[in-house]
Amino acid sequence: MASPLAPAPRGIVRLSGDSVVPILQRVELLRQDHGDPRSRRFSASLDLGDCLGRLDLDVLLWPTPRSYTGQPAAELHLIGSLPLLDAVVDRLIGAGARAARAGEFTMRAFLAGRMDLPQAEAVLGVIDAEDPNTLNQALSQLAGNLSRPLQAARSELLDLLADVEAGLDFVDEDIEFVEDAHLLERLGEVRERLAAIATQLRDRSASRSELEIVLRGLPNAGKSCLLNALSGGEHAIVTEEAGTTRDSISVSFAVNGHPVRMTDTAGIEWRAEHELDSAVLAKAQLQAIEAASRADVCLWCVDASDHDQAPAIEQLRHAVHTREGYKASIEHWVILTKTDLMSASPSWFDEVRALGVSLSMISTLTGDGMDSLRAQIAEAAERRDPTETGGVIGTAARCRDSLTAAGLAIGSAIDMTQLQAGHELVAAEIRAAASAIGDVTGEVYTDDLLDRVFSRFCIGK
Repeated sequence: MASPLAPAPRGIVRLSGDSVVPILQRVELLRQDHGDPRSRRFSASLDLGDCLGRLDLDVLLWPTPRSYTGQPAAELHLIGSLPLLDAVVDRLIGAGARAARAGEFTMRAFLAGRMDLPQAEAVLGVIDAEDPNTLNQALSQLAGNLSRPLQAARSELLDLLADVEAGLDFVDEDIEFVEDAHLLERLGEVRERLAAIATQLRDRSASRSELEIVLRGLPNAGKSCLLNALSGGEHAIVTEEAGTTRDSISVSFAVNGHPVRMTDTAGIEWRAEHELDSAVLAKAQLQAIEAASRADVCLWCVDASDHDQAPAIEQLRHAVHTREGYKASIEHWVILTKTDLMSASPSWFDEVRALGVSLSMISTLTGDGMDSLRAQIAEAAERRDPTETGGVIGTAARCRDSLTAAGLAIGSAIDMTQLQAGHELVAAEIRAAASAIGDVTGEVYTDDLLDRVFSRFCIGK
């Protein structure tokens, strides 16, 4: 079978599979008589043809199954030039490699027993982590904090199943492998353990269930009015004076049934150090920047009645084009506020449209456009499927039904034991519970499950 390869950032090409060494020999990066089992790094050169000549690179080689994927593997480290990467990949494919599929390297590690399914999903969680909290959760899951208690619970159930079935095999003998009282005690302990794990996963998922929205814009752009109108309360102070909001204000509420956390921030403005309140204003701007860095959606409020919006448009243009200081997945929307005061389309209207961002026109005074904005926020919350926001949260979403099924099966086993309905039925429920936990850890899996998990990875992971 051809070995998959994948180019990675910073000029790295990865290969894995039983044919890695023969491929490196065919492109003359290894001698034909290579037989050294050691993992090592060495310098070499690769012939890329008459046009590009020979390329100097470093090779990291794991010639035995002691690698990430549990197979022979190699990495080629070279200059991060896309034409050179393409040429190296073409050369290796010509020698017998093939392009890797999404998540194939981690899937091979899973199939080789190097990690279980929650740990494999944690790899994606580490890749997708956008803040220290989610990164720490992913690293903790990768270290086995979820896998170990699940495997222990499944092992306990399998031991119980063996005892119960042994009693069935020797039903005619006067031998009792497990007393009902002891069976009930052990089943109760496992059920409590699974309930604690389910609570942990639910809390983890709930911590990211709210759609994070931040309000940005110049002073007096209508941000506080918008927060109050959407949340249905007087959470932010609203006055005719610009710059009323200094501290960021966060409010949690529901929009069309979807949980939202909206943060009103200070208007974008800076003052020279010698000016009054410059230090306070600087801290307010830092708070606003921090809030924006965590947001899923940034609402840029622009006063539609004000014809001097060049500073706001410049800030918006910089945010959209550079995305500096924002999550990679953030959505930028423009909200034209105070449209009840707008007599005609402002001159800068076409500049905003040219940025290619979502644009809405509202009036918090008359309510025009508010229902449409609420629907747009609800759609954004629906798009933000928790199974797509990272491996760790994806684990919680994937495992919820399996852990519920395991808990119900154990509950049925307890009821049947208490009613003395027969150990045959008890054994069937214990077996179902162990199978449900196996679905979580990956000891029981289908091709469809693996496709669903690993298709969310990028190429080369």
